Amino acid sequence: MVVVVARPLQPFVTGTITMLVIGILLNFVGLGIFCWALFALATHALPLFVGMTVGIYSFQAGAGPFGAAVTGLVAAGFTFVVGRYAFSVARSPIVRLVIGLLFAVPAGRAGYSVTLALAHLGIPSEGWRESFAVLGAIAVGGVAWANVSMQIDPAPRPGAAHSPFQPPNGVPTTTGG
Repeated sequence: MVVVVARPLQPFVTGTITMLVIGILLNFVGLGIFCWALFALATHALPLFVGMTVGIYSFQAGAGPFGAAVTGLVAAGFTFVVGRYAFSVARSPIVRLVIGLLFAVPAGRAGYSVTLALAHLGIPSEGWRESFAVLGAIAVGGVAWANVSMQIDPAPRPGAAHSPFQPPNGVPTTTGG
């Protein structure tokens, strides 16, 4: 006769090594989410600044915390939408440049500051910190420019055809035009 003794099962996640590995992985996830949030806020620096200014002003005017948050969010969204619309409607390259710079320069400055602050955590050399900060400013400013100019097609000019093909002037079309 053979007697089999069952050993109680131990949970997998109670070991010290397992908990350390899970902790490290969750730290990486948290750091990634934190960096993503900083990058998103830096690329939308102008709408964020406008929203914060309006929110603080409305709080000081007596709107309360909820009213200040709502007015700030509305002002930030309005700034972003109006900026994109103005960029897409503008036909002059100079006006587009000015509108794009209104969004890209504050974003670049915010990207520089965030990248420099994060570089202070792990890079001992001042030159390398500045180099990374400049690269961060260029990247964030470029993404902010891209966000403003994301309109697929510029607004059509008055009298422009909506079809992708326009025959040359004087060539008759099948519709008699």
